[in-house]
Amino acid sequence: MDLTDRQQEILAVARSSGRVMVEDLALRFQVTPQTIRKDLNDLCDRQLLARTHGGAVVTSSVENVAYEARRLIADAEKRAIGRAAAALIPDKSSLFINIGTTTEEVAKSLGDRRDLLVITNNLHVAMQLYPNPDMRVIVAGGQVRHSDGAVIGASAIDLIQQFKVDLAIIGASAIDEDGALLDFDYQEVRVSQAIIANARRVVLVSDHLKVGRSAPVRIAHLKQVDVFVTDKMVSPRLAKVCREANVEVIEAGE
Repeated sequence: MDLTDRQQEILAVARSSGRVMVEDLALRFQVTPQTIRKDLNDLCDRQLLARTHGGAVVTSSVENVAYEARRLIADAEKRAIGRAAAALIPDKSSLFINIGTTTEEVAKSLGDRRDLLVITNNLHVAMQLYPNPDMRVIVAGGQVRHSDGAVIGASAIDLIQQFKVDLAIIGASAIDEDGALLDFDYQEVRVSQAIIANARRVVLVSDHLKVGRSAPVRIAHLKQVDVFVTDKMVSPRLAKVCREANVEVIEAGE
């Protein structure tokens, strides 16, 4: 079914500003909020937009949503995932935390942990944790990506390869239903691959909106993950992949 004229204009507004809000669109088009929500749901079903609280943001299979917009997507679900994943991290452990808005929620939930060693390529995670005197924080060196504070490149990989940690907390921009973990930036993916290779236990944190989304660069496969923390498992096919690979699934949805 083709997009309606209103849906096409909604998409144009979203691409121009990065996001749209239900109430603003209802006023713009002189229709009810319920009508706009249906339009947004249709656009999200086609993976042209991704829903946020009160609206939607643009999405793409070749370019990620802007960092500030990503923070708004499934924000309550990410907080729940962050708490559930943080509960898996004991005191006196070492861990990697990679780039991502969901991994940042894990860091925010580590405030009561003691004697942690955290190695990260995520400046937001470092800023969140370094004031805590009970944590040692090591930031990977290298190029800082302006869009989201990720440290990427060969220097970051070299530092990560100097460690063998207890846990890796990783995110992904997309999860294929065959179990492939995907992202948009090849340099970022190489850092994530080094993190996975140098951790004794790997914890994937991702909300259900990532499942079935498309991105062009392969990070890894779910069989390389020990625990998958999500808000809810929405794909029977992906659930089967997890069972066959002995991946523990924790559903943190409230």
